[in-house]
Amino acid sequence: MAPRVALVTGASTGIGFETALALNAAGFTVYAGARRVELMEPLKEHGIFVVSLDVTSEESMTLAVAEVEAAHGHVDVLVNNAGYGSYGSLEEVPLAEGRRQFDVNVMGLARMTQLVIPGMRSARTGRIINVTSIGGKIYEPLGAWYHGTKFAVEGISDSLRLELKPHGIDVVIIEPSGTNTEWGTIAGEGLLATSGDGPYADQAHIVAAALASTSGQGHVLSTPAPVVAKTIVRAATAKRPGTRYPVGRGAWGVLAMRRILPDRVFDAVFLNFYKRLAG
Repeated sequence: MAPRVALVTGASTGIGFETALALNAAGFTVYAGARRVELMEPLKEHGIFVVSLDVTSEESMTLAVAEVEAAHGHVDVLVNNAGYGSYGSLEEVPLAEGRRQFDVNVMGLARMTQLVIPGMRSARTGRIINVTSIGGKIYEPLGAWYHGTKFAVEGISDSLRLELKPHGIDVVIIEPSGTNTEWGTIAGEGLLATSGDGPYADQAHIVAAALASTSGQGHVLSTPAPVVAKTIVRAATAKRPGTRYPVGRGAWGVLAMRRILPDRVFDAVFLNFYKRLAG
């Protein structure tokens, strides 16, 4: 029996890179896609296929999926991991940047999903794994655009799960807390560039420091990327996968607080927590 085929987006660093390695170790034939192809060169040493993939380019996405389907017929598992965090006050972030945030985090994910569905539907099997965040259930000051995309992916995924169930296709959501990758540092730098000197400067410095803290070892919301990758493999291989998998330090606790606490109490708890992280 031929190995199942997985396509991972955003595989140049962090969760995507580790997921490509973990799926390969689990016996999948893996295609790893990202814009920064040079960063994926080490994956080739493990027999992983590397493809250039820009989830804001129709041509790039179409060619990547076509390459996999030409070789294997259809994609068995799509891991929609590509994304970034655009932070800054809603007042100060240009609308063009807000649109780009949605283009990468939502529209790219949706288009990749559209492209693999026909092959999965014909085979009457497949699994679409969408990497969101606990940020799809909670919120932060100065994170309106980012959290808007993650809330959107949660809703898209839930609706998609119902419409694809009759065709034998599973849809799974992965909800990591902060990971010790470059993501938090980059998001914090972008936040300071946008809102670090204006009327939101005080909040910006607190949130940027909290975001950066997740990129380091030992913090309560800092989880190694391989831990998230292991959860993605579990979701990819389970006979009957869960609908969503919170993963990482603090993920379950934060989500439980969000369910239990009234909004304004959660606001106060979360802001105080961020001040401690920043300190």
